[in-house]
Amino acid sequence: MIENIFVEFSLIIIIAVIVSAIMRLLKQPLIIGYIITGVIASPYFLNLVKSKDEISTFAQLGIALLLFVVGLNLDLRTIKNIGKVSLITGIGQVLFTSIVGYFILKLLNFPTNSSIYISIALTFSSTIIITTLLSDKKELETLHGKISVGFLIVQDIIAIFILMTVSSLQSNANLTNTIISTIIKGSLLLFALFIVGNYILPKITKVIAKSQEFLLLFSLGWAFIIGSLFNYLNFSIEIGALLAGVTLALTPYRQEISSKMMPIRDFFIVLFFISLGSQIIFKDITLYIPSIIILSLFILIGNPLILMILTGLLGYKKRTSFFIGLITAQISEFSIILIALVVNMGNLSQEILSLVTVVGLITIAGSSYLIMHSNFLYNFFSPYLGIFERKDKKIDENKYYSEREYDAILFGYNRIGYDILESFKKLKKKILVLDYNPEVIEILVKQKIDCVYGDAYDSELLNDLNLSGVKLVVSTIPELETNLLLIKKIKNQNKDTIIIVVSHQIDDAIKLYEEGATYVFLPHFLGGKHVANMIEEYQFNTNKFLEQKALHIKDLIKRKKLKHEHPRHERD
Repeated sequence: MIENIFVEFSLIIIIAVIVSAIMRLLKQPLIIGYIITGVIASPYFLNLVKSKDEISTFAQLGIALLLFVVGLNLDLRTIKNIGKVSLITGIGQVLFTSIVGYFILKLLNFPTNSSIYISIALTFSSTIIITTLLSDKKELETLHGKISVGFLIVQDIIAIFILMTVSSLQSNANLTNTIISTIIKGSLLLFALFIVGNYILPKITKVIAKSQEFLLLFSLGWAFIIGSLFNYLNFSIEIGALLAGVTLALTPYRQEISSKMMPIRDFFIVLFFISLGSQIIFKDITLYIPSIIILSLFILIGNPLILMILTGLLGYKKRTSFFIGLITAQISEFSIILIALVVNMGNLSQEILSLVTVVGLITIAGSSYLIMHSNFLYNFFSPYLGIFERKDKKIDENKYYSEREYDAILFGYNRIGYDILESFKKLKKKILVLDYNPEVIEILVKQKIDCVYGDAYDSELLNDLNLSGVKLVVSTIPELETNLLLIKKIKNQNKDTIIIVVSHQIDDAIKLYEEGATYVFLPHFLGGKHVANMIEEYQFNTNKFLEQKALHIKDLIKRKKLKHEHPRHERD
């Protein structure tokens, strides 16, 4: 029996590896590959899924661990920093999608019960996919990135209460009484967990964190204990695991726990999405093809539109609104989990789970391409997006400079740009700094340095800058497309401008030289060259190296105060 299960799992994992490799080539989230693997392994194709009970058990573990890690990464302080815009966009999008979605479903002749559950499920956007894509594009620190993370956390909090309510519903229970009971019981639980997470867990983890293995074991134990407690109180195990993660997120060791949980989570979550894919019923799902198309278009187009309207009314520029809108153009793992819970309760049919899963596949794939190519799409649609802007001054229209000419323009201040700016100060040259991180702009304003908030890939912003008289332009932005655009814009106005750009790839550096860059520096190679020069100059003189050490520590402390961090290599 065990040998048969092992062989079955082995074949499924092999298929998952092949399909996921294809997804990587297509630059799609691996979740899509896992679901497609389940479809291939389903009775409609290879019929490999025989041990359904075992896979279902692993799948439930997977979703509990997934939500546990989601909870670990829920930083509620982000909402405080972003404030009003996070609440308005988060709640506004949920209300719009659920209400309009409900009427669309009714027009498509879905029963009232199904329409309510599906419309609620469609409201959630994927925190995991969005933060991964924003991280890959280095946009988490941008204004639209911060706002997006803020409203995603608002959505996740709403999802927590909805999942708690649904998991405690019984088919014969009074809905009003259940909701009231859930709110009271859930609020007491949340309050108790907040007290434990804020005052007790930090002290416990501080003691056990000396052993990384024990910290991992304690974290897993905490997730299972809280999950079991919630199950005992008629909530779901999954929501208990999510809140277990939220409480541990209040400790100083959230990053360590999260990183160690990833491999365990990834294995089980593969089986969850494979299990989902294997349950898609193609015989009956064909009847829902028109509904799938309409609902997918509603998510891909309707959600971005409502976010652009809301952020525009709040006073943001059309560019910020456009990027925030694209981020909501998909449904999340919460959507599928919610419908799966209701199906298991017997309140919805398996076909509805198949429908929502397929909508998830389409919207996740579609939104991934939209987000990856957001700069190109914005430049294309920009002339038509003025209707989403207010006519008065924009909140994110931050220009702290005069209209005079500058000797140099620095695109990107943090890390590398810091040293470059210091050099210009010593030379007493007039320099303008452009950066997309609003916190960086605040720091520069306090230092009375001329600066402007914006993205170097924004053609309209570049057109506003006076590039014709600039003698030197430095870009510390590693994206090839951005630097190519900069070179083109600058060369059109002043062929004599010195253009220095950064690159992380040799092929990209060569292409930048071909397009007209004066000099391209590759930080990794320059770092090695710097150490080599030190060795040649100091040889085996310990005192010389210790002098450099002291200077380096002093510089690192200064950078730490400025909140500079070396870029991390993010996991996919």
